[in-house]
Amino acid sequence: MRHFIRSAAVAIAMAAATTTLTLSAALAADISGAGATFPYPIYAKWADTYKKDTGVGLNYQSIGSGGGIKQIKAKTVTFGASDAPLKGDELEAAGLAQFPMVMGGIVPVVNLEGIKPGELVLDGPTLADIFLGKITSWDDEAIKKLNPDVKLPSQAIAVVHRSDGSGTTFNFTYYLGDVSADWKEKVGVDKAVEWPVGIGAKGNEGVANNVSQTGGAIGYVEYAYAKQNKLTHTDMINKDGKKVEPTAAAFSAAAANADWSSQPGYGVILANEPGAESWPMTAATWILLYKKPDDAATTGEALKFFAWAYDKGDEMAGELDYVPMPDKVVESVKAMWAKEVVGDDGKPLYSAM
Repeated sequence: MRHFIRSAAVAIAMAAATTTLTLSAALAADISGAGATFPYPIYAKWADTYKKDTGVGLNYQSIGSGGGIKQIKAKTVTFGASDAPLKGDELEAAGLAQFPMVMGGIVPVVNLEGIKPGELVLDGPTLADIFLGKITSWDDEAIKKLNPDVKLPSQAIAVVHRSDGSGTTFNFTYYLGDVSADWKEKVGVDKAVEWPVGIGAKGNEGVANNVSQTGGAIGYVEYAYAKQNKLTHTDMINKDGKKVEPTAAAFSAAAANADWSSQPGYGVILANEPGAESWPMTAATWILLYKKPDDAATTGEALKFFAWAYDKGDEMAGELDYVPMPDKVVESVKAMWAKEVVGDDGKPLYSAM
């Protein structure tokens, strides 16, 4: 009996030790990130597939670009994510590397009874005037002129905007500032601005939910959120004066001539690019991590995940209407990792085999 109890105790202890080791290994391998809501749908899809392939998990908090920048600077996550790229001097001061992960499109979404996705078209100046509060009704002459064949309701426009620090807002306001001198002067361009009108909502998720629940509403979200929430997007008149739909091809057209090496940290803004097929509110989203991280092992795991996403995630990105980064940009980013993201011994934390 004593032998049995002793054997049982040993077995329980060994089992407990095994469980502890297994949990510790899993926790050590898991990657933490926080930031932009713009890429959350594709990051979630990549993370799910990556865990099935490798057993390594990704805990990503979709809290907005401003929050992601704060968390990586506070070193509470392995990486931050932002749709508003940091400038070279800020990257240098913080010791951060920055690289683009994927591209997508920002779309106006509306809640108008009887209006189907793509049936309504807007141009930049009209969109700016709506968010400035200068156009307050859906049957305004400026909207009617762009939509002569659409029956527009005599209904008040309910503007919905982001309430948090947001890279989506940065790109949206960048576009509005580029097409409207009035917007640039009165509101400006930033991750968070003093909105002239409207109600605020947190994240792309919050804007999507508010628009879907509010008659007469208009907001702006990443296209995947519009699709997932079955929202009615508008088409746009682009810089070349052409009517375009939000599609992966239109986002790709806007990014076709981007010179990614022209800005520190690949910080190229894709708003209002020329081209007959270009979507005017195309944007990239960036990853931020330390060049010499405190936790080198976990940063190495993060780089493995990003490399996997670059190499194997294109089809998944396309299914959600995101646009993968061009091969030349991916090669450049991986070369940057090998040169700049290193451990205490100066050796790269990731190197392509």
